[in-house]
Amino acid sequence: MKSLSKSWMIITVAAALALAGCEYTGMTDTPARGPSFAKTGAGTLAATPQGTTDASPPLATGPAAAAAVVALPKKDPNHKPVLYCIGDSTMKNGADNGSNGQWGYGHMLHYYFDETRITVENDAVGGTSSRTFMKTANMWPRVLAKIQPGDFVLMQFGHNDNTGTPQNDTLRYRSTIKGNGDEVVDGVIQGGGTEPVHSFGWYMRQYCIQTREKGGTPIVVSFIPRNSWQGGRKVADTTSYSLWAQQAAEQEHAFFVPLNKLVTDEYNKLGQQRVTAEMFPQGESTHTTWAGAVLNAQCVVAGIKELKDCPLKEYLVATPKVPETPDVTAGRGRGAQ
Repeated sequence: MKSLSKSWMIITVAAALALAGCEYTGMTDTPARGPSFAKTGAGTLAATPQGTTDASPPLATGPAAAAAVVALPKKDPNHKPVLYCIGDSTMKNGADNGSNGQWGYGHMLHYYFDETRITVENDAVGGTSSRTFMKTANMWPRVLAKIQPGDFVLMQFGHNDNTGTPQNDTLRYRSTIKGNGDEVVDGVIQGGGTEPVHSFGWYMRQYCIQTREKGGTPIVVSFIPRNSWQGGRKVADTTSYSLWAQQAAEQEHAFFVPLNKLVTDEYNKLGQQRVTAEMFPQGESTHTTWAGAVLNAQCVVAGIKELKDCPLKEYLVATPKVPETPDVTAGRGRGAQ
């Protein structure tokens, strides 16, 4: 009798979803949000322990999360997937034309993908934090509106999240709370007044949740390392934004690429003198040259290749042809506007 009742319920749900234009994807006894793993290092994956709970916003908990299991957006078989890249100036610098000798690695990512099968769109904006990119109308809201089932979102923030504390950041009004918690403070906003400000990890989790609700695949990337050394060695970040990005990805069962560590390992192979001379413009410690951005892009791709069951790997080309020198001149940027 129970089996018959459950079968009838499945048929009822499937029929209701069909009328709503959605696909039936099956029923489970527990809510699910996606693959229960996250990338934690080169070639390793960590499964989320059974019974692990989180404190995600109501947006993805309770009935809403359960409904998401069976009410995924319907995929258009004719849709060409898009890889949306969101982040700060280390992903897309200025007008994306190298006018200041600085390049973000999102500029050359398209060379690593089969563009006849997938579109790579670099929507990163310099100077943004995880907070400001999310709340600015022509940034995340614009990208989110375009996401369709089968698309991907590659996200990297952190460099601009620590310019102060939310309560006193009157210079750029972009700081977030350090960590991956669910605490909220009143942060100052430009023009006066305050707004609720969350942790860096909270914003990263929201990007993951909202991407998946649109049928997309979120991929969290830790921020690239700066050109700072300790006794001739480059030390990867393991205690701040890289860690919190990883924790956010694990909490939302999203893919994670440990870019900070991957690039740091490459810097140590090259050595401080060569990295300083070739990977960064003179006097710069955060933004890279063309060569530095290419190295970062190579590490992103290497990280993607190590992700278990990540469908984005299917679109990589076997032999990418990345120019050794910039492919545009000043004033001719490439990327979405």
